[in-house]
Amino acid sequence: MNRAELADFLRRGRARLTPSDVGLTPGARRRTPGLRREEVAQLAGMSVDYYTRLEQSRGPRPSRQMLTALARALRLADAEHDHLFHLAGEEPPRRETASAHVRPGLLLILDRLYDTPAQLVNDCGAVLAQNAMAKALVGDVMSRPRQERNLVRRFFLDPAARSLFPEEDHEVHARSHVANLRAVTAARPDDPEPAGLVAELRSASEEFALLWDEHEVSLRNHATKRFEHPLVGLLELDCEVMLSHEHHHLLVVHTARPGTESYERLQLLRVVGLQDMIPQRAIG
Repeated sequence: MNRAELADFLRRGRARLTPSDVGLTPGARRRTPGLRREEVAQLAGMSVDYYTRLEQSRGPRPSRQMLTALARALRLADAEHDHLFHLAGEEPPRRETASAHVRPGLLLILDRLYDTPAQLVNDCGAVLAQNAMAKALVGDVMSRPRQERNLVRRFFLDPAARSLFPEEDHEVHARSHVANLRAVTAARPDDPEPAGLVAELRSASEEFALLWDEHEVSLRNHATKRFEHPLVGLLELDCEVMLSHEHHHLLVVHTARPGTESYERLQLLRVVGLQDMIPQRAIG
């Protein structure tokens, strides 16, 4: 627990609020801006003495319930909420659901990656957005009905979804999908999306069910993937996964190493593959 930093964070959080921000009447004229200590204590449901000791770097370590009450009283945003927990030496609560809303900044980054395949997915495998090169590589996922945009579901339930991967790579992809979904399900036990996907796949896919029972867990942030592309042939691409913590979104980027045959083929795909010649068989 970092008492000094916690105290400073609480003081600054209190100073930036006005009574009207939290539904209180201003009352008598104030000598300093912000809420009074007793007002924060009232909003958080704690004694004034306890809160005062926290601001003076001499209080006991707050419980998780007390930290949650303080975050609510000070109207903290998600990042500030997590920071408060970290300062108190606690792990922030889990975010129980993944948002389907993509921030404009992420979409701008996606569009700027004009010469390499990239797409935004959530951590359960649902595709949220693609750039033109991703559509040329794996097909236009976003043109499909929403329930058919999940890469994990398609890999296990649609044989055509594996057709761009060499057959000898199928087991590696299957294990990776299952191990990632296992980690996501454990991280968000109350989120119906990963739990529902697991239930569906365990029932519909014997392969998935067998792998699930092995209880492998991993979150892959980088890998090398091979694609059997119908236009340009075999592509060996480096896959980098960048995480946006706010909504459990992943930016997945595929690149080829300069000077390789795959690099030349990816450049060819950029020229000839953007005319939507690939059938609607999106994969991941």
